[in-house]
Amino acid sequence: MKLLTSIIGAGVAAAVVAGGAFAVPALASPHAVAHTMTFISVTKASIGFGETSAGVQQTDVNEAGKVVGFDETYGVAVSASAVDNDLTLDTNGGLLYGTYTLNLVTGKISDGKVSGGTGAYKHATGTLAATAISAHKYSIKITYRT
Repeated sequence: MKLLTSIIGAGVAAAVVAGGAFAVPALASPHAVAHTMTFISVTKASIGFGETSAGVQQTDVNEAGKVVGFDETYGVAVSASAVDNDLTLDTNGGLLYGTYTLNLVTGKISDGKVSGGTGAYKHATGTLAATAISAHKYSIKITYRT
């Protein structure tokens, strides 16, 4: 249960409301421009798939509380203190994929990476960072290039 609670707490953690809205990247150009998304991810549902894995659904909102997307996270315990997570963010422009590791002791996210996507996020690469606001709410910042 501790694993499920920790994954729920981190949820996306995956994925910070600073500017409020998602930026959809411009069409591909010879020089990829960095894009940044910031939002608050709020856990809405979760399910344990066994002793070492769980899934979490979160709703993503901007600073004003407007829904800007949804994300799904699948986590697997890799040790007594760490969970590896796969993230799919569904937002304006398509799906964005990422991975990160959650430290169950500190609640910190590490090794957050953007690993591709669909639509505007096809071939995206970049970083994912998160900061806990509460047990079920995280501030997310994703920086990527396509």
